[in-house]
Amino acid sequence: MTNDDSTVSFGHQSDRVYIFDTTLRDGEQSPGATMTLQEKVRLARQLELLGVDIIEAGFPAASPGDFEAVRVVAQTVRNCQVAGLCRCVTADIDRAWEALTEAANPRIHVFLATSPIHMEHKLRKTPEQVLEMAVAGVRHAASLTKNVEFSAEDASRSDPEFLAKVVAAVIDAGATTVNIPDTVGYSQPAEYGSLIRYLRDHVSNIDKAVISVHCHDDLGLAVANSLAAVEAGARQIECTINGIGERAGNTAMDEVVMNLNVRRDYYKCTCGIVTEQIYPTARTLSHIVGMPIPANKAIVGANAFAHESGIHQDGVLKCRETYEIMDAAAIGKTGNDMVLGKHSGRHAIKAKVEELGYKLSDEQITVVSDAVKKLADIKKEIFAEDVEAIILEEIFRMPDKFKLKYLQVHAGNGPIPPNAVVIMDVNGEEKQLHNFGVGPIDAVFNTIGTIAGCKPDLEQFAVNAITGGTDAQGEVTVRLRRNSYSAIGRGSDPDILVASGKAYVNALNRLAKKVEENHA
Repeated sequence: MTNDDSTVSFGHQSDRVYIFDTTLRDGEQSPGATMTLQEKVRLARQLELLGVDIIEAGFPAASPGDFEAVRVVAQTVRNCQVAGLCRCVTADIDRAWEALTEAANPRIHVFLATSPIHMEHKLRKTPEQVLEMAVAGVRHAASLTKNVEFSAEDASRSDPEFLAKVVAAVIDAGATTVNIPDTVGYSQPAEYGSLIRYLRDHVSNIDKAVISVHCHDDLGLAVANSLAAVEAGARQIECTINGIGERAGNTAMDEVVMNLNVRRDYYKCTCGIVTEQIYPTARTLSHIVGMPIPANKAIVGANAFAHESGIHQDGVLKCRETYEIMDAAAIGKTGNDMVLGKHSGRHAIKAKVEELGYKLSDEQITVVSDAVKKLADIKKEIFAEDVEAIILEEIFRMPDKFKLKYLQVHAGNGPIPPNAVVIMDVNGEEKQLHNFGVGPIDAVFNTIGTIAGCKPDLEQFAVNAITGGTDAQGEVTVRLRRNSYSAIGRGSDPDILVASGKAYVNALNRLAKKVEENHA
């Protein structure tokens, strides 16, 4: 498909639900979830592997960084549509199209609020003016591509009659997808489904567009509302990996997809998601943004397939279907079986890496192999999660301005205060320092911050064991803030203090990158 004749690549099949992923745009608005350009491209490739239909890569007019992210993702992704968000303003639309011109199948996504509260207090415009703006914006976008989506922001709190009038007008102007968002997570499933039915019944040209829904989780109903809309006739769901997003988050992709999959008998709909890539994608995002997946998270949480009750365990042993309605393998989740040791060869390690869903070069496999053997000298049992932690630590870590080379910590309840000795590379120059702290972690962070010449505020510190056992690798997450910038860092190591140092340095590198990008 050429950019001169961009068309929607799917028709209006009644049983097909299209998955629109907005992790790179709305998901990134989740506090602390900012990604670098390289991380966005990496996630976009994983989303393509997952089989999403549309990737919303960003808001090109928002900043030079967003523009570049949309442009590079559009260049990279070839097997699904790439969308750029913009207001119903000519300059925004032109900027979005400029970023999307090299996409294999570009989509311009324009939005404008239609609820009384937004029109009066935010836009300060009359309904007539909003209708005029919506039509003008869509018409301009349609002059650039035939693949245009219009979103009626805060649709769930809009007057249904006015909303229907806007939807009909933008379809006439060239919109091929009309999105009916529950922007503030206010709607209830029954009334949201009724709103979709109302539009189907009262918009005469609704058959010329795909009805889309975009729900927020402020009341914990994003997934329920999205599924209610599908029952009512919506055929595109806008969602994010792990449900991340503004405030309480967006519709969780894994949850809506597995509802459609497990209860196909009820919804009688299909989607194109490769379900075996759901868990690897969830883990990829978790590592990129440094947000652990909650243990009780549906579908991808650590407890989703765990059984503590004796009655449940007995039932599962006799017949898995007694208490498990899904197979963990269906979402790509592997068990904790021991997989490797220090005598494992490159072929075994390469096979495990590929089983985890990573495609690495021979040189990268060698790096992982060496790290596995080094870890095996410390830790008897090497699990799949250990291998993944090594891949993310050794292969996908962003280029470092600061690099931790050596760390030694003294702690205890004796007369000598906790202290740390740190050797670091700072822009290629080796520096070392010995410093003290209230506790061992404080000593580590004080010493690293002094060497780096930057002591941001620590907003979050969390430690998790990657696997079971007292010799498990520790995974540390920190969130740092410096003025208006915040960043999450992550580090893993069998030594919690070393993992903490790695996480702190990782966060410092992310902060430095943000400052550089915003001053470029």
